[in-house]
Amino acid sequence: MDTIPITSRKPSWLKVRSPGGPNYLRLKRLMRSQSLHTVCEEAGCPNIGECWEAGTATFMILGDVCTRACKYCAVAHGMPTELDLDEPRRVAETIAAMDLDHVVITSVNRDELADGGASIYAATIREVRARLPHCSVEVLIPDFKGDEDALRAVMDARPAILGHNLETVERLHPDVRPGGRYWRSISYLGSAKRIDASMLTKTGIILGMGERASEIRRAMADLREAAVDILTLGQYLRPSAQHIPVARWVTPDEFRDWKRIGEEEYGFRHVESGPLVRSSYHAKEQAREVEAGGPGRIQEVLEADVPAPAENPSLLADVPRNVPRPSMNVPRHMGDVPRPSGLVPLRKAGRTAPLPATTPRASGTGG
Repeated sequence: MDTIPITSRKPSWLKVRSPGGPNYLRLKRLMRSQSLHTVCEEAGCPNIGECWEAGTATFMILGDVCTRACKYCAVAHGMPTELDLDEPRRVAETIAAMDLDHVVITSVNRDELADGGASIYAATIREVRARLPHCSVEVLIPDFKGDEDALRAVMDARPAILGHNLETVERLHPDVRPGGRYWRSISYLGSAKRIDASMLTKTGIILGMGERASEIRRAMADLREAAVDILTLGQYLRPSAQHIPVARWVTPDEFRDWKRIGEEEYGFRHVESGPLVRSSYHAKEQAREVEAGGPGRIQEVLEADVPAPAENPSLLADVPRNVPRPSMNVPRHMGDVPRPSGLVPLRKAGRTAPLPATTPRASGTGG
């Protein structure tokens, strides 16, 4: 597959103004004074100037070292050395000082922790609510290795939006996101709807890493089986020569088409789609304007990369659908996308049912 050299010039639609306005500088000083991290900085978000000038930011909790090494991500990876139990208070105080109406909280993966850091998420949400009752809190969580107790701990703190990013299509998952699993991510979002059908759920897919149009459609259909409400689509920007190369630049017109397809053909409540779109882009507007749909047919956490749920009807919950499933010219069994033969529900980490002997295990670290 041809790729774009890292030295190549970006197209005009990806050029943004360098940050440096007064609000940006004030917010940066505030973050440093509280020893806090933002994903805006750590992941090199192209919208940092626009968002920080508007007084909004995405806080990254649980430190700045991730236990996974996704091939597209600029966040440092390794083994974290500490857990800052005072972080929820400092995050909440900073948000209160900014007097925000909506805040997004995300984190690195902390696979070495028993609950993956879910308790810190919950504490942060509650600290923000105590100091700023009018502020809605959106969380963008890791998969907590499929632990439903960890998911419940976060949801019990009542975030306005629960997000977890799929990141890429099924075929690319083992190479691009080796610590994650395609069906675990989708089913984790579906499980959230079973726990609380009124919770807005959200996910994101990065385009430009070698995915095909048919695979994007397949991912959209799979996400709708889990009743995901909001989808974000943005262009992959290669952080360094050590990361996977950009396969292609997706044009603004293509992003507009994907927004229409996602909303009109697949029934997402909202699709935020554009070259510079990231998970938290226009998050405040989404929290105010989008209403949650009911649960989907995927409601159990799945352990591994497994076949499409429609191939296993007995494992799908019999619930009314929000929208009719669109007809698609996408074969269930693509020749280059081998699919194992069984679904394995997983309620709690550490209690994983073994896959059938004939089912190959998914690649990756299991995180």
